[in-house]
Amino acid sequence: MELAKIRNFSIIAHIDHGKSTLSDRILELTGAVEARDMKAQYLDTMDLERERGITIKAQNVRVDWKGHTYHLIDTPGHVDFGYEVSRSLAACEGVVLVVDAAQGIEAQTLANCYLALEHDLEIVAALNKIDLPAAEPDRYAAEIENILGIPAGEILRISAKTGEGVPELLDAIAERIPAPVGDPDAELQALIFDSQFDQYRGVVSSVRVMNGRLSSGSRLYFMQARATQDVIEIGARRPANTPVAELGPGEVGYLIAGIKDVAEARSGETVTMLNRQAPEPLPGYRDPKAMVFCGLYPIDGDDFENLRESLEKLKLNDASVTYEPESSGALGFGFRCGFLGLLHMEIVKERLEREFNLALIATAPSVAYRVTRTDGEAITVDNPADLPPTQNIDFIEEPFFRVSIVTPKEYTGTLMDLCQSRRGDMVKLEYLSPERVELHYLIPLAEVVVDFFDQMKSRTQGYASLDYELDGYRRSDLVRVDLLLNGIPADAFSTIVHRERSFDYGRRMCEKLKELIPRQMFDVPIQAAIGGKVIARETAPSEFYGLDMI
Repeated sequence: MELAKIRNFSIIAHIDHGKSTLSDRILELTGAVEARDMKAQYLDTMDLERERGITIKAQNVRVDWKGHTYHLIDTPGHVDFGYEVSRSLAACEGVVLVVDAAQGIEAQTLANCYLALEHDLEIVAALNKIDLPAAEPDRYAAEIENILGIPAGEILRISAKTGEGVPELLDAIAERIPAPVGDPDAELQALIFDSQFDQYRGVVSSVRVMNGRLSSGSRLYFMQARATQDVIEIGARRPANTPVAELGPGEVGYLIAGIKDVAEARSGETVTMLNRQAPEPLPGYRDPKAMVFCGLYPIDGDDFENLRESLEKLKLNDASVTYEPESSGALGFGFRCGFLGLLHMEIVKERLEREFNLALIATAPSVAYRVTRTDGEAITVDNPADLPPTQNIDFIEEPFFRVSIVTPKEYTGTLMDLCQSRRGDMVKLEYLSPERVELHYLIPLAEVVVDFFDQMKSRTQGYASLDYELDGYRRSDLVRVDLLLNGIPADAFSTIVHRERSFDYGRRMCEKLKELIPRQMFDVPIQAAIGGKVIARETAPSEFYGLDMI
């Protein structure tokens, strides 16, 4: 295929700004999907995506437009799936930045735009939903020019729902996004940017060929895994998998090589020919840092090995999940898992239950703390049960987030109150326009992971948007609150909290457990304790409570 006729691009945007709908219109206009087969959010293939109305996994597809071949990648919008976006951008030369013409720039619009600039990609901006009565394209075009520096005259105006302006957008992609570069005669270098496990065909990998040619029937060498495999099938997604004889430089497609060991086809792997190897692997990806941790335990203890295999296969498809074995006196054997956020945690748990037929219990989410012991040794603790005794701790540092909230100006006060109630420190306040404000706060991660997002949305009637990034560790006065049932610590309920909040937290947990614990033959004391000191107590009465008064 002629390099000059290829365009590789991702569609990036904030949540609900119309990425998947735009993908649908592109599939229709280019004839990739027949009208009778078309359905809304065509590329969202998981049941979870359809139920929740969000994109969780980036999807790629090849379409043809006026003599050009487009490789389109539809990406998620939620901040928890930002790693999916960054992996997709490594396979592209440009992006289509979609902005809602009724809402303007939101927090994830800025984050994704900066991500594209980091990758040195060409940006084609488009204002979507111009068919809405509330649309103000002129106002938000000026806002994009002011904040992102993209000239208002170059911003396209489209309606992904009706198709208005989408043909012009497809023309602009061919004009503005550069063609890929690569040497077809060089040694093969192909980057795996996503994979999934098929129980009949093994690992199916999404690849972008950088140099050389990937041919059917070749013998391949996986440079990081140091493994060899024979190509069973290569092809392009149109959007159905369509086998081809070879993929040349600049092309995106899929690779099936009969891989059964999921460790061989991780995202970021470089594939080359066994008999003519590339001198060095491609840069690959930075490993994402898990932000939120929780324990996942099978309800049936016999499912422990199934859970291990399921996590291996899921990690192939979602490289941002981390896990390691752990055991609990109350819950048995399970895994301590790390996630990029609360939504990510929820989605992974649901995928494990649905795709691998597991029944799981998740412990309360926690974050990773850095603990310096009195002997000078520094350790990382992501499970409250692993925190050393108080007398052995010199100090504890906790992770802080740099939080960016974009909101209409009338909600500034209530959001400042929310951030300050979560131990937040204001960094700056910026007016993006006379009506919209961007707040920057430093907030402890532990205060963000529980219900910060829900509170933010409810206080602003859904108008505020959130973006965040890790900003290092700071020293804090933290303690571990243990819950004791009948004098026995229940390690699954242990939590690390700020000392100022510990008494309130202990009291609330005791009251809640009093409601939830079933009546026993005897009274059950429920206590919250810090070290050996009890700070709150309730008693769950026996089932005979009150009978002696009848």
